[in-house]
Amino acid sequence: MITFPIAKINLGLNVVERRPDGYHNLETVFFPVQLKDALEVVPMDEAFPSSYDCDLKVTNLAIEGDEQRNLVVRAYHLLKQDFPQMPRVHAHLYKAIPTQAGMGGGSSDCAAMLLLLNRMFALGLTEQQLIGYAARLGADCPIFILNRPAYAEGIGERLQPMEMDLSGYFLAVVRPDIPVPTKEAFSLIKPQRPKKNCRVIVSQPIETWRDELTNDFEQSVFALHPEIGAVKERLYQLGAVYAAMSGSGSALFGIFRKQPDLSAEFPGIFTRVLPL
Repeated sequence: MITFPIAKINLGLNVVERRPDGYHNLETVFFPVQLKDALEVVPMDEAFPSSYDCDLKVTNLAIEGDEQRNLVVRAYHLLKQDFPQMPRVHAHLYKAIPTQAGMGGGSSDCAAMLLLLNRMFALGLTEQQLIGYAARLGADCPIFILNRPAYAEGIGERLQPMEMDLSGYFLAVVRPDIPVPTKEAFSLIKPQRPKKNCRVIVSQPIETWRDELTNDFEQSVFALHPEIGAVKERLYQLGAVYAAMSGSGSALFGIFRKQPDLSAEFPGIFTRVLPL
């Protein structure tokens, strides 16, 4: 069975307080975008000589670290604890969503694994139960169970679906070749509540977003890496109605009324233009 995990962008992201458990409470609007990985899972033959219950192979984009610690494998083992009847599986993950980009690629992959295993093996889990499992794997994971626009609070697990229509616009994504570790990005944040909630702002005309919608990570990340901030400014120069960094970076996006041509603007780095 094969599925196609998608990416997300954050339309506003505010870090409002530090929690006693060391995490941070957020306010953000998640918006899914059709930049996709591919995840294929097949049952493993009982006689196959593997020491792993979930044998994962990752191709196209390299991911650092032991593949057995990948979120896809962790999602399998999380369900295996409660559903020991699940057979061993082979998993092939084709990565196209850039890593360390703030676009939720790893979170999307593990949520897709939960959804796929639920279907493959008829586990009978509801959407809310799957969201609960996803929240145990990471803050961005639950949104990919819904795969629709949503306002999020808490660490990202308290979701309220939103009606949003950006059809007719184009999304330009630029991912500078500068990794921004999430832990480092959070360490530089001073939590505070914004004057206006991002959920309210995104229900206003898109022309107002530039002056009101904020990502709290931008100030510290742009100070450390001015090249990332320069990409945002260039997207506005190219005609973006709204531009921002997604998540804790380093990917930036611009929303355009007309399809932009990025071919000569950002040589040597990841770019995509997608219809919304």
